[in-house]
Amino acid sequence: MRVLALDYGSARCGCALSDPTGTIATPIAAVSRPDSRRGLGALVRLVREHEVERVVVGLPLSLKGGDTDQTRQTRAFADQLTLRLGDSVAVEMHDERFTTRIAQRMEGPFAASEDSRAAAHLLESWLTVRSR
Repeated sequence: MRVLALDYGSARCGCALSDPTGTIATPIAAVSRPDSRRGLGALVRLVREHEVERVVVGLPLSLKGGDTDQTRQTRAFADQLTLRLGDSVAVEMHDERFTTRIAQRMEGPFAASEDSRAAAHLLESWLTVRSR
């Protein structure tokens, strides 16, 4: 099953895609202004072009596990995306605490944006939890 992970931000949304076996997470180009009509359209095209069966949206909980303003905005974005995708693709939320910090610490020849590297960490976490 191919999975698309999203690290939502109002300015841009980091994206990562799993391989068809659900083993490897690869960061791909981020999408600008994801909650705009154009941004949502770009995400829907990604889902269709890559035959994605599930979208995992990072849930930015506080360190104590509670909701913040960003958590509420992300939930609203996930609801918008769910409406655009319809019943054909499942959209779920997954705890993304620390993914951005991990992505910031990565060094090396990474062409992907920090946001998409964070999405890749989110996807790796989700795949690990799912495989248990």
